[in-house]
Amino acid sequence: MSIERTIMAFAGFMVLLSLVLTATVSHHFMWLTVFVGANLFQSAFTGFCPAAMVMKKLGLKSEAEIAKAK
Repeated sequence: MSIERTIMAFAGFMVLLSLVLTATVSHHFMWLTVFVGANLFQSAFTGFCPAAMVMKKLGLKSEAEIAKAK
């Protein structure tokens, strides 16, 4: 799985998790949803994504790197 697809899956999971936590634990978990959305929005314009940097260090490859290897 590429970094790009992993980021989408991770962001979707975090949004769903924060919604469940908001409904069951505290309404303050809504801020986690806000943070994830804001991070996705800014990364679309800047290309800076802390989660992608962590995933790269864990050994995941980008779609470009996977295509180049084929």
